[in-house]
Amino acid sequence: MIPKQTNGKDYNKDFYPISISEMRERYLQLFTGAVNDVLRFQYKMHATSLPAGFAPLREEMKIAGQAFTVKGAPDITTDGEFETRAQMLEALHTDSVVVWDCTGDTVTSQWGEVMTMAAIRAGCRGAIVNGIRDTHAILEQQFPVFYKYRTNTGMLGRFKMYHYQKPVLIGEIIVQPGDWIFGDIDGVISIPKSIAYDVLIAAEKILRKEIEIKDMVNSGMKPTDVVANGGYF
Repeated sequence: MIPKQTNGKDYNKDFYPISISEMRERYLQLFTGAVNDVLRFQYKMHATSLPAGFAPLREEMKIAGQAFTVKGAPDITTDGEFETRAQMLEALHTDSVVVWDCTGDTVTSQWGEVMTMAAIRAGCRGAIVNGIRDTHAILEQQFPVFYKYRTNTGMLGRFKMYHYQKPVLIGEIIVQPGDWIFGDIDGVISIPKSIAYDVLIAAEKILRKEIEIKDMVNSGMKPTDVVANGGYF
């Protein structure tokens, strides 16, 4: 089952048994390693992580929400560029995470201060993008960004946005609009929208299990006895 788009900006809130906002808040309580383990071992999905080059602007930053996808590439043409960017920003929906497929660009910034301001006003919860600038202004707005590099080079005349809300390829991961994006200091994971709730529940179980394991270790139990009691390392 695929979530329906109701007004072009929001996904059907009845698709999951809880609200999108609650799902997002619960994902933020997890860590990406637990989600990765669920996808690998329960769903046999061995390619779920975005390239390791994406890092949070600050170590404590976490990101969670539904993917809003953007595709662009190095391009010296500028016709319609400002209009397309404005339309994209107006299409952002609440609890979205904007995910940029930058076609390997290593030169320009695709994200900065004013785009951050517009994204926050739309209810967007973060961005995953190759290049950023206006770093201090982004930090002042406390907007989670996962990025590859910083540069003062803007994208006008160097990089062009082609379309948005279509499937994109980030590394070896195909991200569909509405898939769930979750990131922390250890990287970013894309979770297919059809299983995002079940993955959340399974990852929460891992979180509870690891509390029990840490209690066993802290008690002085030998590692072999921890394993014998259902723990792991």
